[in-house]
Amino acid sequence: MFSGKTILITGGTGSLGKALTEKLLDLDAKTIRIYSRNESKQIEMESDFDDKRLRFFMGDVRDSERLFSALEDVDIVFHAAALKHVPKIEYNPFESIKTNVIGSQNVIDNSLRQDVEKVICVGTDKAVSPLNTYGATKLLMEKLFISANNYVNREKHKTKFVAVRYGNVMGSSGSVIPKFIDLIKKNKPITITDLKMTRFTITMNEALEFILNATEIGKGSEIFIPELKSYDMSTLIETLSELYGETKQEIVGIRPGEKLHETLINHDEIPYGWKINQMYMLANPHYELFNEKNILENYNGIEKINEMESYSSDVAEKISKEELKKKITELESN
Repeated sequence: MFSGKTILITGGTGSLGKALTEKLLDLDAKTIRIYSRNESKQIEMESDFDDKRLRFFMGDVRDSERLFSALEDVDIVFHAAALKHVPKIEYNPFESIKTNVIGSQNVIDNSLRQDVEKVICVGTDKAVSPLNTYGATKLLMEKLFISANNYVNREKHKTKFVAVRYGNVMGSSGSVIPKFIDLIKKNKPITITDLKMTRFTITMNEALEFILNATEIGKGSEIFIPELKSYDMSTLIETLSELYGETKQEIVGIRPGEKLHETLINHDEIPYGWKINQMYMLANPHYELFNEKNILENYNGIEKINEMESYSSDVAEKISKEELKKKITELESN
């Protein structure tokens, strides 16, 4: 699907953007355009990759006309640009609206104007029953993307809009495991919010496979969620202690806007939920394609999910300590 294609990644200098770029180059993409506003990261990435198929576009998703020119002759867009640090966004809420909401609408509008083939937005578990401003803005991004298909004139535009949703990537910037490992190595106490806290676990490679799988299967207006295992904080601490040695612990309590458990599908979304290719798919009830007959005819191997009340980290299958240890070891070796 990606061979010979021109692909644009918004927020392309971030950890996901760089990993996605490497994967797409391996899949023989014709050109990858990195669209971001951080010139230092662009220079660093250009040097690290040193590949003639890469193009670096300075720009902000808030700038609609810049996006329009950057999207000329693009086949596929991965929209990963976002303001995402919860405390900063709580203090500067409207700035996140400008980027995460208005910026996302700019991506939609200009993808239609340039007749892009497929546009995928990268979402987060925090958009599910949001507790903070970041989650609320990412919920609105999802709503904009899945609703965009409702008003696309199929005789004029081929563009399909798809959303993917998952939690923190293990080892990504700001994630808990590298932070804990660093504290242990410095012989400092681990700062724990709550030992009962649970989180889903996904590696960068798993996230990439999921995103590309959803991109290939998506027909427009879906939200795709990976099938994942979860861990609780006490299991993580035990695993890290076995790998790196015992350390002191400091309970600091849950931060404002933080949840005890992650939810990837809430109970109100379950009636629209399906399972396909080790993923869950939420069908847009307002989109004409998504009656049950059409879904069964248009997606191979799809089945309805009726057994769940919700898909959250406290009730999901737990990863074993040995599996978690293997993932952390692989993370450290990369």
